[in-house]
Amino acid sequence: MTENQTKMSPKMTFILGLVGGIAIISTIGFFSLLPKIYGEKDEKVLGSNTNANPSPSATAQEPVPQLASIPEISASDYIRGDKNAKITMVEYSDFECPFCLRHNPTIDKILSEYKGKVRLIYRHFPLSFHPQAQKAAEAFECAGEQGKAYEMHDKIYQANAAANMSIETWKKTAKDLGLNTSKFNDCLDTGKYASKISQQQNDGAAAGVEGTPATFINGKLVSGAVPYEQFKSIIDVLL
Repeated sequence: MTENQTKMSPKMTFILGLVGGIAIISTIGFFSLLPKIYGEKDEKVLGSNTNANPSPSATAQEPVPQLASIPEISASDYIRGDKNAKITMVEYSDFECPFCLRHNPTIDKILSEYKGKVRLIYRHFPLSFHPQAQKAAEAFECAGEQGKAYEMHDKIYQANAAANMSIETWKKTAKDLGLNTSKFNDCLDTGKYASKISQQQNDGAAAGVEGTPATFINGKLVSGAVPYEQFKSIIDVLL
């Protein structure tokens, strides 16, 4: 073989050297980046597991908020209907609330249709943006002292419908109901039952009440002024 045959041309040598150099650099670069590539992938998966799909052990360690049960019926509650009824409805409501006004006939229909089977306990949840709600709730309690809680309850909703809610209205209503007005007026003016009303509202909030009306049927919360048929379907299952 001649010398010219054993030697590559300078041009060919340059090309082969360039290709080889690129291959070496690419290989070194790939292996140097390999840990970083896998590291980023693992970090993204871990983040996804932490935020969207937590592991069972992580889930078990997270505190789960628990709602309290509403307080048991006590001597301080006013019962409408048969005291020994199988079904107990506890309504958290606001006398000035328009949805509560719409809800009230539904409650009346339930008590009528299920007479002797359902009893109502009305509890207070006066909302801060209803300026007449607090004193209306107190009027209910002050009338209850004299055995006329639900008579006052009905009159208050009538006043709501007539847009005639005021302290003067409650005092006149007390007189119309034949109450001892001096005792009633003093009860209302001094805010005798303000703390009871506040406690009922706090208890309701702890049990999941976020707005009014909110009705618990044997402990099951039904939020809002829902149709009679929805209550009926729940009650029929419980009877």
